[in-house]
Amino acid sequence: MPPKITDPVMWKQAELLMQPAFIRVIDNIRKTLDTSAWKGSYQEVMVWAEDTTEDVKLQVKQLQTELETAIPQRAVEIRQTLAKLPTPHPGYHLCLQRQEQQIQVDLWELCYQVCFLDYAPNQEHVHIDTSLIDITGDVDWNALDFKAKRLITNLFANLPAIGE
Repeated sequence: MPPKITDPVMWKQAELLMQPAFIRVIDNIRKTLDTSAWKGSYQEVMVWAEDTTEDVKLQVKQLQTELETAIPQRAVEIRQTLAKLPTPHPGYHLCLQRQEQQIQVDLWELCYQVCFLDYAPNQEHVHIDTSLIDITGDVDWNALDFKAKRLITNLFANLPAIGE
């Protein structure tokens, strides 16, 4: 789940950094894959709140499928029902494969590691890495690229060796 940010200034900073961080993470993955024994692909996944039951997930998926071909009156009813149910948000995984080894990496989690100081999953309080924002309030692309590159280099360095 994404970190919860309630401070409006920090929210603006996160908005400023997240898309550029995503771009730099993807670009550094691409560059690393060019010289790696690992093959990579991307997969869109739906991310649900932790307390969402399998029954509710199934109900939402069925309603979304039904909505695609529903007549207008039924479509209104479906939308009203969906409005009362949890809604997943899109997530993206990097799927790495080498021989029989397969690893999935959450791309948003990588972006959070770039944008926040000492980020860990399920962390209650996060702090923006303000070193990624220059004195004019814009993205410091050099600092952002350096941090993303270091993160991706470490990710690939810590992948299992052949036979592990």
